[in-house]
Amino acid sequence: MSQNPKSQARSAARLGAVQALYQQHMEGTRLAKLLDEFHQHRLGRVIEDEEYAEADVDFFDDIVGGVDARREEIDEKLTARLAEGWTLARLDKTMLQILRAGTYELIARPDVPKASAISEYVDVAKAFFDDREAKFVNGVLDAVAKEAGR
Repeated sequence: MSQNPKSQARSAARLGAVQALYQQHMEGTRLAKLLDEFHQHRLGRVIEDEEYAEADVDFFDDIVGGVDARREEIDEKLTARLAEGWTLARLDKTMLQILRAGTYELIARPDVPKASAISEYVDVAKAFFDDREAKFVNGVLDAVAKEAGR
């Protein structure tokens, strides 16, 4: 089943957003510089023979900027969904960004269907992790969506 161009562009934006949020987390890059770097050098470019799909830049900016602006609120929602004794600091750094981006979309983008947002971030997780972690993403985001009344 192939995706339509808009859907593909959004998928590319989500993957790019997770990568940008990871970079921001690791390097403390300021938001404006981070967005500019991804616009100029990453989104829709060929890097080390890997072609990055054309991304929906406005959607990318909204996810990265939204997570940046609402990180505290998002992290509180995620912390509430973790098992007893677990903290966000214990999560893999890439996993944390996947969950943050997914949570942002679920609480701030009512235009995106809940099932679509969750399955997209499960797919992003599968790009980095195995099925166990992908199921974890599914479970956490589903719980966030229910709490958000979606």
